[in-house]
Amino acid sequence: MTGSAVMVSIRFFAGAAEAAGTESLTLETATVGALRHDLVERFGPEFARVLGLCALLVNGTRATDDAARLPEAATVDVLPPFAGG
Repeated sequence: MTGSAVMVSIRFFAGAAEAAGTESLTLETATVGALRHDLVERFGPEFARVLGLCALLVNGTRATDDAARLPEAATVDVLPPFAGG
């Protein structure tokens, strides 16, 4: 990681937690895109499939730009879609 990397706390919910095999993780990374890459590298292809369906919330706000820089000590929630009915 570059000097611009920050420590973030990641919380996994529902199917994302199941695919990752954990409910939380602390990771050093820099951007939303780098975080996605780091998570896929760590957890593998099944997690990548699930992650492709998930929303990422950074400090409660949906992250839609992979180039967005992550703030120091951010909390990132990995939320799979929730189906009703």
